[in-house]
Amino acid sequence: MKKLLSYFTAAALLALTNVVFAAPRTVTLDVPGMTCALCPITVKKALMKVPGVANAEVNYEGKQAVVTYDDAKTGADALMQATGNAGYPSTVKRGK
Repeated sequence: MKKLLSYFTAAALLALTNVVFAAPRTVTLDVPGMTCALCPITVKKALMKVPGVANAEVNYEGKQAVVTYDDAKTGADALMQATGNAGYPSTVKRGK
């Protein structure tokens, strides 16, 4: 019984050391190719299909998308690829 308990304890500790701590991230993408009021709908749909994206707010007037995502599942590169594949190339907005 003691040996079995030791195995379970070791397995639990091993499992804990392999845990990846995901953190929600938010990124702003510049999407200059949006030329009409319907474009944000397409951009938002493309972003929401990316696994790990929790929210996408797309602004036509500002030509930007603010995306909240799980950094263990996706990243800015995948988000830019998604908008590009939808016909709207984007870049990460850099701070001033």
